[in-house]
Amino acid sequence: MDWKQEKLLQAVGAMRDIEQELLRISVNKPQWTNLITAADSRVDRTLAILRPKALTDYRALLAALGWPPSLSSPDVEKDKYSQIPNPLVLMNEANREKYSQSFLALCALQHAQANSEARQCQTKGATHSMSDSRYSDKTACFDNGLWAIDELVQPIASRMEYHFDKWSEQPEFIFTLVYKITRDFMGSVDDILQPLIDQARLVGLSAKESWVTAMVKMLLGYLERQIFPAIVTSYKATDNKLEVHSSWMHLNDLMIAFDKKMQLLADSGIHQNIASISEGLSRSLSVFSIYSKHSDWLHLWADVELNSAQHKLKLEIEDETNWSCIIGHHDELGHQEITSNFLLSTREDYRAPPVSEFVVKTASAMIERGHALPSKGLRIQYTRFSSVQFLNGFFLVLRERCEALQLTNTTLEDESLLKASFTINAARYCEYVLREWDDNIAFLEMGAHGNHGNEGWEQGHKHSAQHSCSFFSDEISFLVKLGTNHLEQIMSSILLEFEDLSWDYVQNIGMANEHTHPVDEVLDEENLGVSTGFVASLEVLRDRTTKLNLHLNSKDFLDLWRSIAEGLDYFIYSSIRWGEVKFSDLGVTQLRVDTRALLHIFRPFCLRPESFFPFISDSLRLLTMRKTDAQYLLEVLKNAKEKGSCLKQQGLQHVNGSQALKILGSKRSGE
Repeated sequence: MDWKQEKLLQAVGAMRDIEQELLRISVNKPQWTNLITAADSRVDRTLAILRPKALTDYRALLAALGWPPSLSSPDVEKDKYSQIPNPLVLMNEANREKYSQSFLALCALQHAQANSEARQCQTKGATHSMSDSRYSDKTACFDNGLWAIDELVQPIASRMEYHFDKWSEQPEFIFTLVYKITRDFMGSVDDILQPLIDQARLVGLSAKESWVTAMVKMLLGYLERQIFPAIVTSYKATDNKLEVHSSWMHLNDLMIAFDKKMQLLADSGIHQNIASISEGLSRSLSVFSIYSKHSDWLHLWADVELNSAQHKLKLEIEDETNWSCIIGHHDELGHQEITSNFLLSTREDYRAPPVSEFVVKTASAMIERGHALPSKGLRIQYTRFSSVQFLNGFFLVLRERCEALQLTNTTLEDESLLKASFTINAARYCEYVLREWDDNIAFLEMGAHGNHGNEGWEQGHKHSAQHSCSFFSDEISFLVKLGTNHLEQIMSSILLEFEDLSWDYVQNIGMANEHTHPVDEVLDEENLGVSTGFVASLEVLRDRTTKLNLHLNSKDFLDLWRSIAEGLDYFIYSSIRWGEVKFSDLGVTQLRVDTRALLHIFRPFCLRPESFFPFISDSLRLLTMRKTDAQYLLEVLKNAKEKGSCLKQQGLQHVNGSQALKILGSKRSGE
């Protein structure tokens, strides 16, 4: 063994012993901080001397061995690695022994320094046992690569950058060359260096992965020095942002493809679930770690994605055909069906306009590109600054379209009703998609991390405690409120319209004029028509509900028609002057006919629509009682203490005792 290597190994061994003793003292005597600090200072000074010398000796040995090899193959067409003369492969036994000793010594020095740094960082916060996994896992200190393999890449980098400088406008060639060199030397690196790593007892450390890491770090340095500063300067200086947008997005697409290919190289020969590759690369393997050091570049990238998406969305929004949903032939003929599909999952199920699907796909693509970022914090920032802002912008457009329709007007236009239905459908579809995304494990982790971690940014998103792991809780809440508010406006407008058209009718309920019918005419429900003053309001109501059933999504329509029925029930019941008006038999029959016509409008939506008109139904039940039964019930209600139970025995579930007395008192006596 060379005496320099022997001295280095002795120094590393002494440092290892010192580190173990310092670890023991920090655990058992944590109050001896001054002693530990003094010892650390001396060890750090020693390391500052040893590392440069060790690296210098290692570089000199590599140069003596003829490293780096030629980057081009004599047989370009065949492009066979075996034709490239690799000095590491051609070493004789003596040189192989020298290289092995130098490699092992450098690994030992790196391990000693990493352990010292880890212990200093961890003992500041809490006391750790000597069996802490940080110290027992030797590979933990090599997350950012092996010094020995990094030094193999450095001389190659200087030759590759000569070509890089010529391809500044064609970055795809840069990524292709780095990948080619990485792949071509992968075999020899694994054959020669993996046994040395195993000899150093670095269990679980892969020579292939370390080689890939070193090559990515080399490319990362060039991108950081040359490519990104140029594109950032161009972005800030030029007024023509679209061209820069295209260049930046093209560069990121190249980075994503490159990361995936390099990860496959690093994992070659390792049995690993392929799904883990799609979840994003580790920090040490991803060129996207460049955004970790430059958060301003991350925000610019997000801004590029956002502006590009908004530009495309603007064109989609301006085309009104993208705001209407074509209803299929089956729906148009089958809207009278009682049963509906309430398991909605697609845009067609929600009857949402095509623009909503464009928004979802565009946001999804932006989010997918963000998955390449190496940490949750970066992914959260990128997603918040790009796709979430893009979605919020579209949601504001939905609100503005609904507000512009002025749905609170008593005269509801058919076109306004149609546009409102499609806009609400778009909001509901987007809400469904966001809930689906929120259930994805990636967003669950981002939601939890974003709420409990300090990401160093403020967007005004304060998630409530009940949605502590929801990433899109604010956006979902906005959409829920948007849909609910405008459904209420539609309901209110329909009820006001009905009230306006039927006001004269409801004021005269129970005052039927018997003289309008011949004396000998049998006045029953079969030959008695709907009241003239009630026909117009029923026709408009039928028209509104038919169109809503055709264009509004089934879930919202279910809630809407039930709310309308409840409102109509209350309006008609409360408008009758119970106790003042006196119903004749004809008046009761007319009310039954009119009520049946009203229920007929809602019969396509359920089998028993009278269940949604409880007050009118109870009122008719009381008015149509036989005289003896009505008289008996009146006596009971006047004297009984438990009036509610008495009414329930008669099948009356909604009117109370005082209301029942007024209704019974509204039947003309003697009939």
